[in-house]
Amino acid sequence: MNSITLKVKKVHPNAVVPRYAKPGDAGMDLTAVSAEFIAPRKIKVDFGLQMEIPEGHVGLIFPRSSVQKTFCRLSNSVGVIDSGYRGNVMAVFDILDVCPEGENEALIAAEKLYAAGMRCAQIIIMPYPQVAVVEADELSSTERGAGGYGSSGIK
Repeated sequence: MNSITLKVKKVHPNAVVPRYAKPGDAGMDLTAVSAEFIAPRKIKVDFGLQMEIPEGHVGLIFPRSSVQKTFCRLSNSVGVIDSGYRGNVMAVFDILDVCPEGENEALIAAEKLYAAGMRCAQIIIMPYPQVAVVEADELSSTERGAGGYGSSGIK
């Protein structure tokens, strides 16, 4: 297994350096230092960290599986942190309108899960290829062709 170095700078006194919870985990936990509602159904979480992701790598932020307890989702599905970015690492979660107990209960659940000190997201550092893009008049044919959603026949 190849190892890389991720430089992390704490920019908040309560920031927690990301770490793997268990051996073999792909994602390192990110711990909130603050969370604030930035719109009626959006909560922004600041992790109090800046990172130096090695060139040729990307940081991908995903919600932890416990997000399902809150009727929330990461607003951009997956956060992408490029290797040239040096600002604060943050995430924004949308609070969905599907909580059976009502909107107020959804807001309370989100506020608890995303409070300061809570592990509420994870980051995976991955290499990526540098792709040479070539404009073409024709593309090779495949069995699937232009078949889109559901075209594989698997139901």
